[in-house]
Amino acid sequence: MRVKAGDSGLYTYPDLAIVCGEPRFLEGTTATLLNPIVLFEVLSPSTENYDRAGKFLLYRQIESLRQYVLIAQDAPLVEVRTRNADETWTSAWYESLDDICRIDSAGIVLPLSEIYERVTFGPPTSPIPSASAQ
Repeated sequence: MRVKAGDSGLYTYPDLAIVCGEPRFLEGTTATLLNPIVLFEVLSPSTENYDRAGKFLLYRQIESLRQYVLIAQDAPLVEVRTRNADETWTSAWYESLDDICRIDSAGIVLPLSEIYERVTFGPPTSPIPSASAQ
């Protein structure tokens, strides 16, 4: 579903949106959500930088937004960004399949073992080439 990013006039397509209460839509349509409280993005190599920075700057303009969840697809890693009462944001990181991710604004707990239940991770990549690759 498309989400309007505050007063910016821009629209995004998060991977998942949560609304508590009655959803509000852009006038004349039910395709553009105005009041998500949580937005999720599954990171990919081609979109990760934009999701972490540019998209987050847009999402911060959504008055109703309380949490922004970034989910890595190549390792068990979830970052939950939470809007505080003073409008600052803090991050909590979950990095083990034994961790339980908390989405407090929606009353949800998500074990990483369930988020990544059917995911098989490849071998870790190393930024340093092996001796055999030279």
